[in-house]
Amino acid sequence: MTSTSTAAQRARPHAAPAWVALALACACQFMVILDASIVNVALPSIRGDLGFTPTGLAWVVNGYLLTFGGFMLLGGRAIDLFGPRRMLVAGLLLFSASSLAGGLATAPEVLVAARVAQGVGAAMLAPATLAVINTRFTEEHARARAFGAWSAAGGVGGMAGAVAGGSLTTGLSWRWIFLINVPIGAVLIVVAMMSLTGARTRRRESLDLTGAVTGTAGLAALIYGVMQSADHSWTSVAVVGPALAGLLLLGVFTVVEARFATQPIMPLRLFRIRGVAVGSGLLLLFGAIAIAMWYFTSLFLQNVLGFSALQAGLGQTPAAVTFMVIARWAAALLPRTGARTLVLAGCGCFLAGFGWLAQAHADSGYVTSVLGPTLLIAVGIGLTFPTLMAAATADVPEGDAGIVGGLAQTASQVGGSVGLAVLATAAGAGAATAAGGSSPAAALAAGYDLVFLMAAGLGLAIAVVSLLLPRHGRG
Repeated sequence: MTSTSTAAQRARPHAAPAWVALALACACQFMVILDASIVNVALPSIRGDLGFTPTGLAWVVNGYLLTFGGFMLLGGRAIDLFGPRRMLVAGLLLFSASSLAGGLATAPEVLVAARVAQGVGAAMLAPATLAVINTRFTEEHARARAFGAWSAAGGVGGMAGAVAGGSLTTGLSWRWIFLINVPIGAVLIVVAMMSLTGARTRRRESLDLTGAVTGTAGLAALIYGVMQSADHSWTSVAVVGPALAGLLLLGVFTVVEARFATQPIMPLRLFRIRGVAVGSGLLLLFGAIAIAMWYFTSLFLQNVLGFSALQAGLGQTPAAVTFMVIARWAAALLPRTGARTLVLAGCGCFLAGFGWLAQAHADSGYVTSVLGPTLLIAVGIGLTFPTLMAAATADVPEGDAGIVGGLAQTASQVGGSVGLAVLATAAGAGAATAAGGSSPAAALAAGYDLVFLMAAGLGLAIAVVSLLLPRHGRG
């Protein structure tokens, strides 16, 4: 055996069949996305049992999202330094242990701390799943199909959140939305230990502590400031202070990475890869598209058409199923069409679907005014999301797979957080403007219609920027 083949074997972290590694990555992605939404339906029960204040209750959701988005880059680089297997197992251990603590919590502070720790675990898991796919699936067609399955798993997690949360809370207790993660996590840890060999990383670099601190703190502060806009005006100290601090810290982070770090946590050379630079920017815009579709459509169903939370989740199920089917189909097409063609087709669906959805009002029917356009938008999401993830992580050295996966998911997460804050402000302003001579439901409908029109505009922006993507291939 040659030294080259021996080195290749040592560099490859996978010994199990490809489908086992893919199933593991998909299951972890499903769990991460599920836990971002499953608690929403259970919040009233949690508040009653633990005595949360209204402000404190929001941190059951925000604590998870804040650390999930803030620690993603750090988690991604740690994967490159210590290997996907170690970080996947460590992430699963932390995620499962914090889920157990959350399920057994007897005080608000304990539950919020558990959710914060869950978010850190998720920030380790999410880029690790992408690193597994990028290092295990190197052939273009196989890699595209793997991204399709991974995207579909996330879609299932998002779709199952409301239904599973409602079912567990009603049938058992809100505690089971956390406790259910413990046996699932234990099984996934065993699978990871058996299917991923302990890869020896080719580098023995020290972690860039200055970059880790400034980058993580900058992202967390920025996301926190944006979250504060739900309760304060955009010009208030509560929003501007942390957001500005976050931007300043991210500026320091960029300078440190460019000039001072000998082993940067985020090597800026990666942005010379066109797919990484353009794909990450597009994922930033796409995060707001996803929020407009899933979050604000759910609000329209509940606040305008009078659906319950569980009914709204079921009402979005056809769109979620459509997304999963199209994502798998788009993955098969990607090697033949290239990223640009699929993204442009998806943006056409965004323009048509959101334009149609923006015509909905308080007297609209579900089938003609919500189901139809959301199916069309779901086709667009299925065409664009796995394509952008594949483009943003393609042609990257194996030793940088973790940080690029973290960057891609951070872009989508930050885009979603900022998009939620901006679109919620627009919805409130639109509803206030229409409130004068309208019923409350009609005023809310006007606010959501404005959001949908803005989402159509985002679809157009994505289409324009996507022209910078390569026409064919992965690079």
